[in-house]
Amino acid sequence: MYLFISKDMVRYSMIKKQGFETLDIIITIVLLFLTALILIPFLNILAITLATNREYLNTRFFLFPRSPTFENYIRIIEDGRIFYGFRTTLVYVILGVPLNLFLTVTMAYGLSRLNFPGGKFIFFAILITLLFNGGIIPMYLLMMQLGLIGSIWSVILITGINTFLMIITRTYFTTIPDSLIESAKIDGAGEWKILFKVILPLSMPIIATITLFYTVDRWNEWFFSMIFIRSNFIIPLQLFIRNIAVDSNILTTINVTGDEEVRIADGMRMASVVLSMIPIFCLFPFLQRYFVKGVMIGAIKA
Repeated sequence: MYLFISKDMVRYSMIKKQGFETLDIIITIVLLFLTALILIPFLNILAITLATNREYLNTRFFLFPRSPTFENYIRIIEDGRIFYGFRTTLVYVILGVPLNLFLTVTMAYGLSRLNFPGGKFIFFAILITLLFNGGIIPMYLLMMQLGLIGSIWSVILITGINTFLMIITRTYFTTIPDSLIESAKIDGAGEWKILFKVILPLSMPIIATITLFYTVDRWNEWFFSMIFIRSNFIIPLQLFIRNIAVDSNILTTINVTGDEEVRIADGMRMASVVLSMIPIFCLFPFLQRYFVKGVMIGAIKA
């Protein structure tokens, strides 16, 4: 058996290979450009936290401070409110995320089995909440009737389920073969045992995905806390950062040279932002593999 390769085929393969190499270079340049757009502002924020107020007032944009100092971080720690913020935010995460996961997983599992009367109607009724909601005033009146105004439970209970994450989880559950569930029922397993022994072990990618989403959402909580919380001792971390941003616009002091200098400078604001991002940065690498897989699988089949 003889293999004949013409000059045109060789030329075509060389052009195709060169085209792929050129395309790889273009993609690499675009990705490097997008990476720079992300890293440069972050490096600028980090540099501001390590710079003095005078250096920041003279040069607003820089990547490396001339005289690095930890004065902004020291002031944040000496303020003391950041510890209350970390404590309250951790409570939101520790109590809120398991509640979110339980409600989301159980509802998603129920809606993934639409063989019961009214299942489709319930599903479409939940879809409507993606477009419309009751608003802030009904939420406030509900919390007031429950006697939860001023309590952290008002913030934890007000966001029980994220409808979008529930739909993603439900979509993932529909990819699991029905034969596995039928086999478990033949063996005498009930719905709860099927959920925890069959469904969840096969759904770790989507569970890790919604866990990360809910954790970030709870960690960044500030809006409902601003509405429901009255005590400064139980404000979350993000609300503390907002208060610093407000204070930095009104509090000033006069230094020894007579120049006006911001007392709570942007450096302190940026330092508080950096401190608030550290826990999420530490958590994300452990969930990144499941996060990407869960989003892709949950978005493919609807």
